[in-house]
Order: sequence, then C-alpha cells, then structure tokens
Amino acid sequence: PILLGELLHDEEVLFSVWLTLKVAAVCLALHLITAVPLALWARSPKAPFRRTLNFVVTLPLVFPPIALGYLLLMALGQTGLGEPLQRLFGVRLIFSQAAVVLAAYIAGLPLVIKPVQAALGSETARKLTEAARVTGAGPVAAFFLVVIPLIRTSLVVGLLLGVTRSFGEVGISLMLGGNIAQRTNTLSLEVFNAVSRGDFERATALCVLLACISLCLYLAIDQLQRRKA
Repeated sequence: PILLGELLHDEEVLFSVWLTLKVAAVCLALHLITAVPLALWARSPKAPFRRTLNFVVTLPLVFPPIALGYLLLMALGQTGLGEPLQRLFGVRLIFSQAAVVLAAYIAGLPLVIKPVQAALGSETARKLTEAARVTGAGPVAAFFLVVIPLIRTSLVVGLLLGVTRSFGEVGISLMLGGNIAQRTNTLSLEVFNAVSRGDFERATALCVLLACISLCLYLAIDQLQRRKA
C-alpha cells in the first residue's frame, strides 16, 4: 500500500498540496474581507439588489457545481468577459490558478455569509446595538464595538467552513481551472485523477491525507462552537 510518506515525496502530490493550501489561504483572506459587508447588504431591507445578492450567494448550495462551473466558464471564457479582460488588461483568468481561487471562493461563500447573516439578525445583536445607540454611540462605533465582537465566533466558524469547502471543491474548479497537471490540479482533483486512471490505491492514500486535514479543521470548528455555547 502507498504510505503518506511516499505521497509527500511525489512531485505532483506536493504541488497539489501546495496549491490547495495556497487557494485556501487566499480564499480565507477574500472571505474575511467580503463576508461582513455582503452579509450586511444581503439582510438590509433597503439595500439595492438585495434579493439578487441572496440568490447569487445561495446558488452554490442549490445548483450542481459542475453546471455552475460550466456557466462561469461561458461567462468568463473567450466568448464572454475573457476576451475584453485579456485585450484590455492582459488577464487570462480561465485555466489559471486565479480561476481555481475564484471557484473555491464562490463555492465557500454561502457557508461563510449565512452564519454571519444569521448572527447579524439575532435579537441579541439588535438589542445590544440599540442599547449602544441610546448611550450615545454612533452607528459606526456601535457596529465595531458591539456587533463585530458579538458575531466574531460566527464569523470564524463561517471562515473555517469556507476553508473546508475550498479543500473539497472539484466541480467548479474542474471547469474553470481545467485540471492541468502541476498548474491547476488541487488535492481533491488529484483524487479525481487517480480514480479516473483506476489507481485506487493512490486515491485512497490521497483521501487519507485529505481526511487528516479535514479532521484538524473539524476539531477547530468544534472547539469554537463549544466556546460559543
């Protein structure tokens, strides 16, 4: 049987692990920057296009990833926005590592925003915000001094769920990234490739490696939920 030590000496596996960790780190930063603003926008009754945003955010949960990836491929490829992006800015998004990051970001977005959105809409958040305003705090001060600390655990849990989703993303990444060896193949795509070749021993060993990473993330989420409770 293939051992984990042998896998970690395989150049293709080492690249896929590095790319997976890189994608997860970039997605974590992007989700951290965008989660709270998007959650606020999605739950504000007066925000323009609020229903559209809620639909777009929820779409990765209810639409098959491979179909969503195909639609994004059509939208961002040479028949869509890809041509003007390459002509005006010299950017080729499709079949690049940036496309893999985009795929993971989109797939994890609802898992990050939904917990934050629920925390922002809680009765506790509303009452404490009102109390802060009554005592003289402005809306910005009340948000950063009261709301952000209150939703901190939900935000961190959401971010961890988003990172976990980035580790398991296959469908959208397959379409946007192209699954190119030592260029856009993540660890999950390496499992897909191994199964496609009939190399089930390698696929099993890769799954064990992914399971170790997933276990660490699960323990982190469980610890945060215990603190929240």
